[in-house]
Amino acid sequence: MSIRIVLCDDHQIIREGLKSLLEKQKDMVVVGEGQTGHDAIRLTAKTNPNVIVLDVSMPDLNGIGAAQRLHEDYPNLKILALSMHSDQHFVTGMLEAGASGYLLKDCAFSELVNAIRTLMGGGIYISPRLAGNVLKEFAMRANPARKMDRVELSDREKEILQLIAEGHSTKKISATLNISVKTVETHRQHIMQKIGDHNVASLTKYAIREGLTSLES
Repeated sequence: MSIRIVLCDDHQIIREGLKSLLEKQKDMVVVGEGQTGHDAIRLTAKTNPNVIVLDVSMPDLNGIGAAQRLHEDYPNLKILALSMHSDQHFVTGMLEAGASGYLLKDCAFSELVNAIRTLMGGGIYISPRLAGNVLKEFAMRANPARKMDRVELSDREKEILQLIAEGHSTKKISATLNISVKTVETHRQHIMQKIGDHNVASLTKYAIREGLTSLES
């Protein structure tokens, strides 16, 4: 039986290239393609894939936010991050959200195939040059003193913070998330209170630092 794969990346040329290569594998088939985290959620519900390959930096809902929702709703789904970012906030963010693998986009195609098969076999796959730093990061996060310093934002607050950092107005965020302007403003105030910053520039820097957006997608 073929491994059913969904590709989600906001660059069409990458999706098309990966699809062409993956479908040359006798045991793999691409059943859906999307360009945002919301597409990832919609396509998973529609196509029931075994594996979803997620870019980390996508507009509207990034890979971390999408991975959190997918892992909660589809615990058997294998989530593989494929990103240009080697920054630890992105790597550990995806793993904590439920991804079982993280690859850099400059990897060889054979490594992607190996990662997919490793995930399907119940394993975890991290790009070799990231693995050591990932272990160090999780060890640091296990330190109680370190945990006390971390700001805990809700999933909705993270989603709104990403949209703020990407330059969306309160009205646009309201329409995108299908919530009222007042609700957006309330969440924005809560975010500012938790982070301790009260201007968009500071919120944007925080969002980039925490891996919620790169502003390069």
